[in-house]
Amino acid sequence: MQEELDVTNDEPTTLRAAGAGYAVRRLTAATDADIRGLADVLIDCVDGGASVSFMSPLPLEKAVGFWRSVSESAANGERVLLVAEDSAGIVGTVQLILDQPENQPHRADLSKMLVHRRARRRGAGAAILRAAEEVARELGKTHHVLDTASADAERLYARQGWVRVGVIPGYALWPAGGLCDTTLFYRQLEPRG
Repeated sequence: MQEELDVTNDEPTTLRAAGAGYAVRRLTAATDADIRGLADVLIDCVDGGASVSFMSPLPLEKAVGFWRSVSESAANGERVLLVAEDSAGIVGTVQLILDQPENQPHRADLSKMLVHRRARRRGAGAAILRAAEEVARELGKTHHVLDTASADAERLYARQGWVRVGVIPGYALWPAGGLCDTTLFYRQLEPRG
């Protein structure tokens, strides 16, 4: 069953996925509590071995600084920042990078799709991915690209209709060191009509 999502600025929308409830919120200005929750998710993902631009161990100050920068970019309209929450707080996040070259006004990059290990395989990733696609449609973004080094994420993207393009060997480093491959995906969405 396809859910109709209504993700509004800083207003949670409750989604039911895989038997669990998640509120998905679009942050236009992250609070200190939001920044701390996002930092906790990022640190957990890096500690769990996710290749998401940071090396392990990731200090809290560095994670907080990253999210403050992302929040500023969202406030400036350069990106959309979405979070998924359960009763204990933020469990996942994703960004839509809107600041694209002038010949690509129809495109957005999906970035930093992160789900805390305590919420994986419970529908949080699928919920924020669907919310990101809905927001992208509302903004007229019909072409999307992303990259991932996670086999679990690859399965999620494929189930959600993303098309695997290929693999770039040795694209980045794992948080503990050593080269990792990155898989590219794209998705074309029908414009909202």
